[in-house]
Amino acid sequence: MSFVEIDIQDQIMIVKLNRPERLNALGKGIREGMADAFNQFKNDKNLEVSILTGEGRGFCAGEDMKESVEAGSIVDTPGKSPDLDDPFINGTLDKPVIGAINGYAMGGGFMLVERTDLRVAVKEAIFEMSEAKRWLLGGYNHGHYANIPHPISTEMALGFRFSAERLYQLGFINRLVEKEELIPTALSMAEHILSLPPAARVNTFYMMK
Repeated sequence: MSFVEIDIQDQIMIVKLNRPERLNALGKGIREGMADAFNQFKNDKNLEVSILTGEGRGFCAGEDMKESVEAGSIVDTPGKSPDLDDPFINGTLDKPVIGAINGYAMGGGFMLVERTDLRVAVKEAIFEMSEAKRWLLGGYNHGHYANIPHPISTEMALGFRFSAERLYQLGFINRLVEKEELIPTALSMAEHILSLPPAARVNTFYMMK
């Protein structure tokens, strides 16, 4: 079984995290699969838009703590590994990624959402920055990156949970949908992007980065 599945539909690549029994936690297999998928997306000139989603009831539960403890190391940033080069994680990807958040986005999973350019979420999705609960300092900057007001950013840094509805109201999520509408809505957004004149699309995306 592949921990990351890809589905190419014309100029769109759907990247699906596929370890539902672990809520798609960021273990070695998922990190490697994401790096492979997004390098393929970056280097294939026929691919213009990607959609990132998860299988099951979790988008991504963050670091796979069980695997990390067994390996003797904990990685606090998704994709950060000396032997991995993931353009989505390291910021060198120059094509848009739409997040289709199907469930829990916790810790490193929340950070994956932050790296997407447009976001669609199911109404049941739950979001949390988890560092403070693990004796770590790291969640303090995430709300600021998203231009979220200081009191809300502080709430994030302290590990409070957020519903999809609340983040939608704050402008962090573009669309809030029922489960069956998640991928169709993300595909519709991708198709809109592809309908724009190529130069306008590429330059606008570059400026918004």
